[in-house]
Amino acid sequence: MCGIAGLIHRDGATSVGKEMTAMLLSLKHRGPDSTGFAVYGTSAPGEYVMRLKLAEAEDLTKDHQIRDKIKAREALVDKRLAELGADVIEKAEATPYAFRYRLRHGGDTRKLATEIEQIEGAEVLSFGSALELIKDLGDASQVSEQYGLGTFRGTHGIGHTRMATESDVDIRSAHPYWAYPYNDIAVVHNGQITNYWIMRREMERLDHRFMSNCDSELLAVYTANNLEQGATLEDSLKASIKDIDGVFTYLVATDKELGMAKDTMAAKPMVLYESDDLVALASEEVAIRTLIPREIDTSDPYDEEVRVWQR
Repeated sequence: MCGIAGLIHRDGATSVGKEMTAMLLSLKHRGPDSTGFAVYGTSAPGEYVMRLKLAEAEDLTKDHQIRDKIKAREALVDKRLAELGADVIEKAEATPYAFRYRLRHGGDTRKLATEIEQIEGAEVLSFGSALELIKDLGDASQVSEQYGLGTFRGTHGIGHTRMATESDVDIRSAHPYWAYPYNDIAVVHNGQITNYWIMRREMERLDHRFMSNCDSELLAVYTANNLEQGATLEDSLKASIKDIDGVFTYLVATDKELGMAKDTMAAKPMVLYESDDLVALASEEVAIRTLIPREIDTSDPYDEEVRVWQR
């Protein structure tokens, strides 16, 4: 079933981490397996934040040597970053297997991410100027507390509560997905993509990488490919309605935009609230009411509807 949510403030930074936590916790009944956030904070010229995992959460109980392996992988990451000319400003351990690096880098960010992922067990969850992507097993309150999202300030974000129906219950299969190699694009999705393997092989022939077998990752890769070819976010969303088969409602965020698209059948729900300073979307109105606990007017985007908002 799954639940998705997103918001964008047009009047500056707020407690986006806390707001997204409340929205996703209200959607817990739609997917208790994992929760993910893509939140957008302030950026500085030449600086990036890399969110990285070096193991799966389940490895902590399955492999008694995993902590030593993670430490060895962490040392390799630090060495590889130095070799690639990245200056690490700050490093933090969110969990025993997940890390946050704030760094300066003037080179090829795609090459850097690719080189890091050559290390056994390493997966770059996001590499962004404004984006930070956090996802793990458990509900929104558990993940938010683990990763300190309650104090995160930013302008917008998207999130997902997952009920696993087609792939494993692990961090790799959780949403959101980073649109590699673009550093500030993330996607969350509710639905099923029926031409996933056809589209995936097409993207792989174009040298795009996939880290999971979850059909939702295709939307992130597809978006990255379109933007690489010079399309706008709105162009990409409109094209997806013709190119992607199945039932889907999905949200895409960039450093300055929040977008949504619904397929032809519009079978997957989406509720929209829009005011002069806030846009909020969710699979159910109850999530929006965590932000605005009063009577509000909402709408249900129609079939094949595409919308894009700027902060």
